[in-house]
Amino acid sequence: MACKDAYNRPVSYLRVSVTDRCNLRCVYCMPPEGVPWRPHDDILRYEEIETVVRAGAELGITKVRLTGGEPLIREGIEELVAMLAAIPGIDDLAMTTNGVLLAAHAATLAQAGLQRVNVSIDSLIPERHEQITRGGRLQDVLSGMEAAADAGLVPIKINTVVIRGTNDDEVEAFARKTVEAGWHVRFIELMPLWSEQAMVDDWRGRVVTAEEIRQRVESELGELKPATAPTGNGPARYRTLPGASGTVGFITPISDHFCRRCNRLRLTADGGLRPCLLSDTEIDLRTPLRGGAAAARIKEIIQEAVQSKPLRHHLADGQAAQGRTMSEIGG
Repeated sequence: MACKDAYNRPVSYLRVSVTDRCNLRCVYCMPPEGVPWRPHDDILRYEEIETVVRAGAELGITKVRLTGGEPLIREGIEELVAMLAAIPGIDDLAMTTNGVLLAAHAATLAQAGLQRVNVSIDSLIPERHEQITRGGRLQDVLSGMEAAADAGLVPIKINTVVIRGTNDDEVEAFARKTVEAGWHVRFIELMPLWSEQAMVDDWRGRVVTAEEIRQRVESELGELKPATAPTGNGPARYRTLPGASGTVGFITPISDHFCRRCNRLRLTADGGLRPCLLSDTEIDLRTPLRGGAAAARIKEIIQEAVQSKPLRHHLADGQAAQGRTMSEIGG
């Protein structure tokens, strides 16, 4: 049974950042020059991640998602997947990736025990995709999705951060993919978790709410009706268009926060355990791990993190996490 926090929310989901490094520089995540990487020795070893996940599983963690940075740039990532897949109690093991390297890894990830992938795509126009990611090739991502589907890493969910004046004119095109290609598209409201000052200063003006997206999609493609969520228990609310085999999801951290049903913790690449994405509260796990702490102590620290989860974030009050960028936290 999952641990419950101070507000009686069960916590059963751990997001694990395996690296703070990335092969792209998306405009809502990093400045063009990137961010200073954590020293290599500060990054948790695979055995240390396995220790944390095993302790979490004994406390009721059942779902693990590997993130970054970009998780596929970490050498030997399949080894970690196999280690985590073997832990009793972990029944949902997934990964979020930008997809650039997915074609080369999909088959071996599936063989190691990965079950699903989420892929970030913020534009279906190759030139715009390259601009938003500062160098990414859309065709590489689409090839990666094809390889993931062939390997059985399904359902593939598409994460799309909608930014006014940048890609909001494509929401109808993304939604149409749920009909034409069976995609599971999730529109994500923009959050202030990056380092480019111009965007930080104007982030509220760049937010396109889920309600506005819904209205645009319905005016073009028809009524969105409630739908059963694809596999996984994330924060999205799902809808479906007439004739669609895929779904349209909405993730609404700004217009309708999902804190009341938040079930997750986050482990940063350098061993910080964060009870909330949008708070700077962080508990050090690396020091006790490298100090020889027994499994019982690791479990106590995880329980402390669960109990310190806040009731909700405070973006509406102008308060956001300042200590790390999204690429360092793992989303």
